[in-house]
Amino acid sequence: MKQTNSQKFNLGLFIIIGTLLFIAAVYFIGQRQDMFKKTFTVSAFFQNVNGLQKGNNVRFAGINIGTVKDIVMINDSTIKIDMSIDEKIISHIKKDAIATIGSDGLVGNMIVNIVPGKGTKEAISNGDHISSYSKIGTDDILNTLNTSSENAAILTTDLLKITNNITKGKGTIGVLLNDTIMARDLKLTITNLKNVSYGASNSIEEINEILKELKTNDESVLGMLLNDTISGYKLKTIISHLETSSTQIDSVVRNINTVVTNFETSEGTYNYIVKDTSLVNSLKSTLEHINEGSDKFNQNMEALKHNFLTRGYFKKLERQEKKAANNTKE
Repeated sequence: MKQTNSQKFNLGLFIIIGTLLFIAAVYFIGQRQDMFKKTFTVSAFFQNVNGLQKGNNVRFAGINIGTVKDIVMINDSTIKIDMSIDEKIISHIKKDAIATIGSDGLVGNMIVNIVPGKGTKEAISNGDHISSYSKIGTDDILNTLNTSSENAAILTTDLLKITNNITKGKGTIGVLLNDTIMARDLKLTITNLKNVSYGASNSIEEINEILKELKTNDESVLGMLLNDTISGYKLKTIISHLETSSTQIDSVVRNINTVVTNFETSEGTYNYIVKDTSLVNSLKSTLEHINEGSDKFNQNMEALKHNFLTRGYFKKLERQEKKAANNTKE
């Protein structure tokens, strides 16, 4: 059966369209997988990739710059991720950049974000490794929330027990809340404390006023002593002199005590006069003899006054004494 020209045309058109679609598909898929771009490979190490897969995007400063080329399990705690990055972006990524794994939106695919560093180092090259930072995963957050909820439940149970005990009047707080007598006593105590503090405040104010008056009033003795430096200096001098005088008086008293001790312990005249009883008896006898002699002398003088030989002489003396007394009176 011979084909017609229209059938040949349709077959050729179908082949051409199919070929174009295949080329377009290969182009788009290759462009998505960076098959037609010159790329560099950069690696990073993580402990957990959080569901990252080959072909996921790699972003730098919010721009898609490549894809995840390979994910290799190094050991039980280290995973190596190879990233295929566009050559044009390599010059902007420094060796101090940091790679992190995140999600594209709330429920999007996992992606690798490269965070720029301080820019103080040189640009990365093909096959370099950059630092990584592992964020807290969803499972970790859920575990933390679960632990927090359990702790909150335990805390709520304990608080419920405490509030029940307080309501029943158990413990110090329960007694304070339920015992009206203690509450009144506590209220009275607080009132007394307020009164005492008020009185103390008034006393402090009065003391401050007294101190101010002492500082400004020079008429009182204390104010003069506090404010007058000259009087203070004089008072200091007087006290110094008193201290010197007391020292000298103490020295004199010691000397007197020494002299008295010497008097009492020595064998001199004082000790002889005070302690020698024979001398005292002799003095007493001498005084008695003197008194007897004086009496006899008086008797002899009376006898002479009445003797006819000396009586005229004594009468003459009496007349002279009377005359002198009269002259004195005039």
